[in-house]
Amino acid sequence: MASKQAAKCCVILQLLSLTLLVISVSSSTPSNSMNTIMEVNRKGPYIGLITVYPPEEDAFFSTGAFEINSHHPFVDLSGRRFRVGKVHGRKVIYVRCGIGMVNAAATTQQMVDVFEIMGIIHFGIAGNVNNSMSIGDVTIPKQFVHTGIWDWLKPNGTLPSNDIAELKIGSYNVPKGGVNLLGRIGFGYEQFFSQAGKPNNPQPLVWAKISRHWLRLAAKLEGMELQQCVNSSHCLPKKPKLVVGLKGSTSNIFVDNGAYRDFLFQTFQVSSVDMESEAVVMTSLSNGFPVIVIRGLSDLAGGQAGQNLIHIFGPLAALNAARAVIQFIKTLSHNPSQH
Repeated sequence: MASKQAAKCCVILQLLSLTLLVISVSSSTPSNSMNTIMEVNRKGPYIGLITVYPPEEDAFFSTGAFEINSHHPFVDLSGRRFRVGKVHGRKVIYVRCGIGMVNAAATTQQMVDVFEIMGIIHFGIAGNVNNSMSIGDVTIPKQFVHTGIWDWLKPNGTLPSNDIAELKIGSYNVPKGGVNLLGRIGFGYEQFFSQAGKPNNPQPLVWAKISRHWLRLAAKLEGMELQQCVNSSHCLPKKPKLVVGLKGSTSNIFVDNGAYRDFLFQTFQVSSVDMESEAVVMTSLSNGFPVIVIRGLSDLAGGQAGQNLIHIFGPLAALNAARAVIQFIKTLSHNPSQH
């Protein structure tokens, strides 16, 4: 009797979940897309793949690893195309979110709300702020900090006691001396809302941590072969490497300034800078989904003597990241207990 009641409750919960999905999508989604979403979800779960902008997408598709679902190749939602397919036999849904943290968070939330997802892999390129790393290397960080939550103060302003770091702009005056009217910047923390926590009771969060079991699997990728040359004219001086377990930072800032690059490394000990990763990680964790980030280092974030080299080595960095993603999915397929 108890088992029958449990089974009945399970069915009711499934129907309720399906009803809520239909309600959440129906207000803004054409009926044909709703039907496609329901059919796609019946074949789930899927791994969600999220890149940012066209060069990263081009690199991913150029590998030939993505096999499109011929029956339901894509679903268009809110101006984005969610592509359905497989990589190494694993069902995936791929989307390009667009530049910046708002785009990244909105796309991730839509991915986990609408589709039957079991985890998120976010990948693309990033700036390198760690002198022990090189352009072309791939980093799979263990955690991310949002370095764009600022308290911008007057030169003599008092730093809030709960700020986690401080940037004194006047310290960078050249020549030294005088007062810089831009004052100082205090770095604040995130408010983390979690499915596992109490409603309307966010917790302070500095570091958004990558899912441990996926990070352990990613460690198996260290030593994998990465591409060294863009073409016969542009090659890196040494073979790129893949490193797992460093730290990354995210903000709505494209960093191409040597002084700020050094400040980020010295203050937060981060190795990479980008404009989306922390938003994807925080949104995934908030909803209770495993997540990992794989970024190829495309430039020195202002540490170079001349022009930024992203236009030359960006495609190579994107390709190396895409290859690492494909290898990670292959590793994931061989370890079903780690899903």
